[in-house]
Amino acid sequence: MFRVQKNFKSSFRKFVFILLLGAVLFVCAAGAISLSPQDSQSSTSTTIAKGDPVKVYGVATGHPQNGLQVWLIGNNLLKVSTISVNSDNTYEYELKPADTTNMAGGQYFILIQHPMMNGQFDIVYNPATGEVTNRMLGSGTAIFQMSGTGSLQSPNSASALVAAINSQNIDDTFVRYSIFINEPAALISPIGDHVVGDKFTISGSTNLAVGDNLMVEITSSSFKPTQKSRDNTFSGAAGMVKVVPGSGGYNHWSFEVDASTFIPDEYIVTVKGITTNVMSSTTFNVLNGPVTTPYTIPVTTITTTLTTPVTTVPPTTIPVTQKASLPLLSGIAALVIVFVVRNR
Repeated sequence: MFRVQKNFKSSFRKFVFILLLGAVLFVCAAGAISLSPQDSQSSTSTTIAKGDPVKVYGVATGHPQNGLQVWLIGNNLLKVSTISVNSDNTYEYELKPADTTNMAGGQYFILIQHPMMNGQFDIVYNPATGEVTNRMLGSGTAIFQMSGTGSLQSPNSASALVAAINSQNIDDTFVRYSIFINEPAALISPIGDHVVGDKFTISGSTNLAVGDNLMVEITSSSFKPTQKSRDNTFSGAAGMVKVVPGSGGYNHWSFEVDASTFIPDEYIVTVKGITTNVMSSTTFNVLNGPVTTPYTIPVTTITTTLTTPVTTVPPTTIPVTQKASLPLLSGIAALVIVFVVRNR
């Protein structure tokens, strides 16, 4: 009994080992795929400028013999191609500057499809009909129209493609990425006034790729071509700067300025692309003395309303004495005279 139990344990361990080994082999055979952001030669943001390269890369295990299928879907653009997988399971897909230069502005979707276990792409595009078909449904059943009459718009096409590959009867897997292509732009942040001898930084933002070069030129407004006999000393600075990673969908650039040799004047700052057609400019002033901010004394307006009290005097009643009339006085005088005569 002990020997039977021992043999059972030994057989069970072998079974578990074979099961685990099979699982590992299954995972390796099935393969996995991952997509990294653009490398250091491209913009690290999802927004790029026309003329900048875009490179996506990753690892696709399982060594698919047919490689990987890449779908590029965008504004009036559909491109389906295949790329090979390197011996170390890495892959790479790149849009070159000439490609993005001719692409219209807007959003683009990149989807990389792995064939997985059966080694074939179950969701494919038929360029003759413009249809996307499902091979697993028999004789290539059409799923939706991706190009031509009645085709879906690019965002809807990308969503329909994702839904098709995610179907339960499809073993393919994928990774997706989206980019926004805009016209090249190089913005200059507000500079403000400075004085002779100042050291300061001029900076700005751009949608150009990290590593792109920009030419920064600072020239005096008074500097103009003149005759050789006239004194027209150049005052300003110039140099090349590289675009570095930024934030908010834009990259960053900066240029250090030493104004110790500048003359008091208005200065024009111009930023130009080296390989891309982009340019912007602004102005600032260099003063002879310290920059002072005028102090404005606030004026307080005091409004006083003078109210003179009005005393109401009630009307005064003046008593009126009525004088006796003349006949009455004459009668009284006659009575007095009569009284005096009789008493005598």
